[in-house]
Amino acid sequence: MTVRQSIVFNGDLGSGKSTVSVEIAKRLGLRRVSVGDLYRQMAQERQMTALQLNLHAELDQAVDGYVDQLQRDIAASGESLVMDSRLAWHFFTDALKVHMITEPSEAARRVLARPSGPAESYTSLEEARTKLRERSESERGRFIVRYGVDKARLRNYDLVCDTTRANPEQVISHVIDVYEGRLGADVLRAGRPLLLLDPNRVYPTEDVSTLRGLWDADAAAEAADSGDEPEPLSIGYTGEYFFVVDGHRRLSAAVRAGLPMVAARLVAEVDEPVVGGISAVDYFTAQARPGLIHDWEDAHGITLPLPEHALLGGGPVLAGEPGTGA
Repeated sequence: MTVRQSIVFNGDLGSGKSTVSVEIAKRLGLRRVSVGDLYRQMAQERQMTALQLNLHAELDQAVDGYVDQLQRDIAASGESLVMDSRLAWHFFTDALKVHMITEPSEAARRVLARPSGPAESYTSLEEARTKLRERSESERGRFIVRYGVDKARLRNYDLVCDTTRANPEQVISHVIDVYEGRLGADVLRAGRPLLLLDPNRVYPTEDVSTLRGLWDADAAAEAADSGDEPEPLSIGYTGEYFFVVDGHRRLSAAVRAGLPMVAARLVAEVDEPVVGGISAVDYFTAQARPGLIHDWEDAHGITLPLPEHALLGGGPVLAGEPGTGA
């Protein structure tokens, strides 16, 4: 069993970082530090909202400077702990770096439902969604300018968890399994990150009708009941959408079994090549056509928002064969 020193969490607002990190710290007997709590306290002291403090921090480096030094000092101390911070992955080296994501409307619902304070309150779902997006974009731009790092790049992390349909216990269990080396070790050795994705939010790039054995009677049951670690899907990421490069049948089985998360490895993101020098963005644009997406939805009883390129009419079919989906 391989155990790293610390676990650092970052990710989407409303993705469950606080809930998960608090419980993991308890179970592992580690101290937990929340930079988000510190920022909210700073905002309250300045009679600002959290978004206002983020925008102020774009102009006043002292806001980030204090928190940055705190994180550097903690990282240098060698203490094993759980850190809830949207930049700790940049300061910590010997740590499991966990990035948590969730569907934006679900994140807004969660934030709206929890007790609000003077630094963070919303009057509607749409306001919550809008302000969460603005806060995230403000942070991302600030980090790129100030530190030269992009928090949206998945290669920064060891583990990416989509918590849209997963309950806290499922997420906690998976994170501890990865931390203690029982899950995803082969993927991490080959090149991070390990992805734990909501199968209902992953787009196909292959026609449903071409997938031999897609509707095998036992496939979904095996996906739900197997105690063995399944072969990870091969996934591409555009910066907004996850899509299958190889593993359509395994993805289909996970959807039909109602699994909240499925394991995957990242093949390419954004401008990285998927095959033949074709970037993840261009591959997805060419392969994920409206009719293909609609057929996948109909076959599985799910809804996938049409990407912008599909709304505009899609793109040409790429030459060559996509993944076999085996």
